[in-house]
Amino acid sequence: MKKLFSILAMAGLFVFSANTVSANANVIPSNMSSTLATATYMLQDEAAAAAEDRGFTQVLKEQFIQGGAGFMGIVLLCLILGLAVAIERIIYLNLASTNSTKLKQQVEDALTTGGIEAAKEVCRNTRGPVASIYYQGLDRAGDSIESAEKAVVAYGGVQMGQLEKNVSWLSLFIAIAPMLGFMGTVIGMIQAFQKISAVGNLSASLIAGDIQVALLTTVFGLITAIILQIFYNYIIAKIDSIVNDMEDSSITLIDMLVDHKK
Repeated sequence: MKKLFSILAMAGLFVFSANTVSANANVIPSNMSSTLATATYMLQDEAAAAAEDRGFTQVLKEQFIQGGAGFMGIVLLCLILGLAVAIERIIYLNLASTNSTKLKQQVEDALTTGGIEAAKEVCRNTRGPVASIYYQGLDRAGDSIESAEKAVVAYGGVQMGQLEKNVSWLSLFIAIAPMLGFMGTVIGMIQAFQKISAVGNLSASLIAGDIQVALLTTVFGLITAIILQIFYNYIIAKIDSIVNDMEDSSITLIDMLVDHKK
């Protein structure tokens, strides 16, 4: 009897140990799976943070490379050349701008005190198209008022041509950039449809790359045109301001010469 109880006790102990081991075996994989899930979430968060840390320049560079070197390079060249022309014109126009009111007063005072030669000296020491027009009119003032007026009108046209120099190139780049982008779009769509025709079925993954290239060329072409258009409008407004100042100053010069002749 005692042997029977001993055998039953040992059997129960063995069953209890087996259940404990199996329970622990079930707990360990559960803990490991939760740990792996947590690590996965952490990696995803780090990847998202790294994507957010990328600057605008890096994103722009990646999009430019994805757009393809062919048309994107030509659009970039249009942007660079257009900006070069715009910066050159802005510098020239700012240097050509003068205080015409102050110049008029100085020329008038010089005419009153020192005559034509003193007024010409004032114009020689002043930069800008208004001073150049004054000088040409004063240089012909010895002949007649009509000669001075013709000289002012003729030289005013020359100065206007200098102000508008290379502006046509800027307008050309504004027109070409979006057209190149649209051409890239058309070519990308043609390549996408060629792949569809060759494979025989419509797959988004098959044509996604070509469509992306097509859209990126259009976007960069439009961005280039918008940037250059802003500079173009500023330059045209600056030219109009200087031309109006030249015309007003020409009328004032003729009036001063008429008063000086009296």
